[in-house]
Amino acid sequence: MSIDTSRTGRAGTAPRLTRPSWRDPRLLIGVLLVLASAAGVTALVGSLDRTTEVLAARTELTVGMELGPEDFSPVDVRLGSLEGSYLPAAGGVPEGAVATRLVRAGELVPAAAVGTADALDRKPVGLPVEDPLPAGTAAGARVDVWVALPAAGTGQGARFEQPRLLLEAAEVAELSVDESVLGTAASSRVYVLVEDAVMPALLNALSNEAKIAVVLNPRGGT
Repeated sequence: MSIDTSRTGRAGTAPRLTRPSWRDPRLLIGVLLVLASAAGVTALVGSLDRTTEVLAARTELTVGMELGPEDFSPVDVRLGSLEGSYLPAAGGVPEGAVATRLVRAGELVPAAAVGTADALDRKPVGLPVEDPLPAGTAAGARVDVWVALPAAGTGQGARFEQPRLLLEAAEVAELSVDESVLGTAASSRVYVLVEDAVMPALLNALSNEAKIAVVLNPRGGT
């Protein structure tokens, strides 16, 4: 048997593989993608592992409280994208700074919690309360404040008008409780944060020796 070789030619020849050149655009694009991916992973790992020194409150900071270096402690923390949200230790405490919101002891201090007295939109006012305070009343809690003015034409200690709601969901800035010799609560003074618009009505009630009641409002801050 003979083999006809007349049909063989270039069409029957298998193509030869050539080694890609370093000038091949596809090779260059692949190398650049690998390098970019590696750089991105390195940057991500570095940012997650980076710590920032910010300030934490040594004691509870109440609204309107004048602040100084002794009120803070520097701490190293990993904040990531939240780095700019807290008070940096490098900048220190601005002169004349006050707390504009409640910060509990040990908490990181938000940058928005430190400002000036002129920037305060609420001011603490002390309210004398004779009745026992409801359980859970503390700094940061929300309370409703009811007042009853003395009835017209009566002397001190006489009957009072119908109580009315003067402050709703007011934030407690500070709490002071005086105890009797037997250890029972004799009187309390609750410092609540009051907006300027409501201030005249509250001061009028205090100056007229109104009877004041504080009612805990647990849903007031939501």
